[in-house]
Amino acid sequence: MSSPLQPQATTTKPKKSLRVLYADDMRELRQLLEVVLGRDGHTVESVSDGHLAYELLKANPAAYDVVITDHHMAKVSGLELVARLRAMAYPGRIIVFSSELSEEVDAHYRQLQVDHIMPKPVFPSDLRALFATL
Repeated sequence: MSSPLQPQATTTKPKKSLRVLYADDMRELRQLLEVVLGRDGHTVESVSDGHLAYELLKANPAAYDVVITDHHMAKVSGLELVARLRAMAYPGRIIVFSSELSEEVDAHYRQLQVDHIMPKPVFPSDLRALFATL
């Protein structure tokens, strides 16, 4: 059985190489996601909080096809980041990772029309299946 975000030896060719921005305060998770998605041909840039992600996107909203954000981050939470992205009409897809979401917070993300909410731990096979649909 795979552990969360553990890189797998096999890779699948994506139908399209995507530019991904990943915001998470856990360095190890950022590194693992870079490996997992990088092996599948995607370009991943990661940052440690929502504020840094927002600054990158504000400078060039079309630079990334997908934004993945953790929910719990110190400076700017995932919810605040998503609200800011929607306010600026970010054209890409938004995915939220979280180890815990209350019904209220989940409802807020759905109101902001995130594309996907994935519970942590995120397994490579689940992530690859999701990216196959993007």
